[in-house]
Amino acid sequence: MDAISLEAPYLDSDADQLCFSLDLSERPALAERALTAGGFDVTMRLLGASHQVFAGPVRETVACLPGTVAGLPATFTRSSAGWTYDFGAHTRRLPPETFGVRVAEVLKRAADTEESLCGVFPGSPEAVTAVVLEAGGGGRLVWRTWHTYPQSRQIVSTYTRLEAR
Repeated sequence: MDAISLEAPYLDSDADQLCFSLDLSERPALAERALTAGGFDVTMRLLGASHQVFAGPVRETVACLPGTVAGLPATFTRSSAGWTYDFGAHTRRLPPETFGVRVAEVLKRAADTEESLCGVFPGSPEAVTAVVLEAGGGGRLVWRTWHTYPQSRQIVSTYTRLEAR
């Protein structure tokens, strides 16, 4: 699915300001897409401050939120009655000649995947938030996200797996 031009200012100023939560309610979304994948009802949401994915029992938020402790876990696992959730995040700072190439790869991956939501923020064609679902079927769902920061040439990538037991 092609990227959407988002009608809002780019709020994230640095990858280090992102936080992670499974407990936040809906935040105002700039773009939203609902579908069913891997046996789960899924809502992908792009925020002015990054993303939310609601899938089955999970309400994942990765965003820059005032008053919240910043920092993403390298890995995080939660198991509850009937499901297991695994999350991982990685931040890379890239040289100028590599950053644009990597952003183009993210945009292409989102465009080539029907079950995706990708937004480009005004002011920079390299300021991107993308969510790509990789439905595994049979009560298993995987999604990946990318948050790009042209001013610091950082890319935050996340990997999430949700599995019904």
